[in-house]
Amino acid sequence: MSNEENASVSPDSTKKGRPTPTRKESEAARRKPLVPTDRKLAKQQAKQKRAEAYERERVALETGDERYLPIRDKGRIRRYIRNYVDARWSVAEFLLPAMLVFLGGMLLFSFIPLPGGISEYTIVGLTVLFYGMLIAALIESIFVWRKLKKLLAARYPGDEIPRGTWFYLFSRMLMARRWRSPRPMVQRGEYPK
Repeated sequence: MSNEENASVSPDSTKKGRPTPTRKESEAARRKPLVPTDRKLAKQQAKQKRAEAYERERVALETGDERYLPIRDKGRIRRYIRNYVDARWSVAEFLLPAMLVFLGGMLLFSFIPLPGGISEYTIVGLTVLFYGMLIAALIESIFVWRKLKKLLAARYPGDEIPRGTWFYLFSRMLMARRWRSPRPMVQRGEYPK
């Protein structure tokens, strides 16, 4: 290509007014020390960055801002699962409070001996009741997971369901609604469309 053809391609081009830096100069400009010269300042800056990131994530967990959520909560599939679980009642969400009641009852009956072995029978009964609730919660989560897989396949046909999604669903179901993180964004009965 001749100079005349170059001029016809970009008539508005002007010279940059300085020579192109050499490779050595460019590398020197990008070079930073591995260990900062002022370690105290570097430590303060790193602490400040961590605090800002933590604050952004905390706000995102309350507001549902997708950009700053932790990686385990990001994505439209995880959001759909959260909204579906938050919209329904489940046996699993009462498991942790029930566990505290059962443990308190077991401790109480182990220290208070009742005649005729009633204490031992009560402790065994509470244990069986607790494990029954746990099994019911597991079975419920399996049924919910099977239903959700069908709903997700219909809603997002090209998306792949991330690994560990069943455990994500189950752990969200186990937590009492007011302690869930990210905070529920739907009311009971507001299933995602």
